Order: sequence, then structure tokens, then C-alpha cells
Amino acid sequence: MKLLMTHPGVGPITAMAFVLVIGTPERFACGKQVASYLGWIPCEASSAERWRLGHIWKQGNKLLRFLLGQSAQSVARCQEQWHRQYAHLSLRRNQLIAKVAMARKLAVRLR
Repeated sequence: MKLLMTHPGVGPITAMAFVLVIGTPERFACGKQVASYLGWIPCEASSAERWRLGHIWKQGNKLLRFLLGQSAQSVARCQEQWHRQYAHLSLRRNQLIAKVAMARKLAVRLR
């Protein structure tokens, strides 16, 4: 838990929730599986030659998703690189989608 709190923006509550929900990180082969476990993957509506991605599933733990979203906003305010990525995403999409994308990135990095 102390190792998780070394990442900027992650406090004791977020770190404790991450440890309690995710458990041992050896359960997951890669960080993308953590994002899938939390429900941060798009639904897919594909047929024949069409490949469409829709909204995110949101089937994981709501509290952890909320805490990671708040932590991602905190990191985006403090660190220049995260702020640039957040600003770029929010210009391309909207701010809510950018917030979820940054929170997903944070979850993958914390694994």
C-alpha cells in the first residue's frame, strides 16, 4: 500500500481501496486486465466487416472507479505530462471521456 502511495495523486484511501478490490497484482497478467476488471473497456457491436466500439461497461467496483477518477484529476493538475495528455484528450473528445481515459491509465500504471 505504501508503494502505491508513492505515485502522485494516490492517497491512502485510494491505495487501500485499490489493494482491497484488486488484491494481489499477480492475478492479472497485464495492466489491461485490471482495466477490464474495473469495467473500463468499451462494449463491442461487430458484425461482418464492421467493428464498432461503444460506451464503457462500468461493471467493476464503483467506489474504486470514483476514487481513481479523482486521483487522475489530481495528477493531471500536478504533473505537466498528465496535464498535456488530459488537455489533448479533452479537446478531441469531451472532459468526461478524458477523465475516464486518464483514470484507466492510472489504474494500469498502479498494477
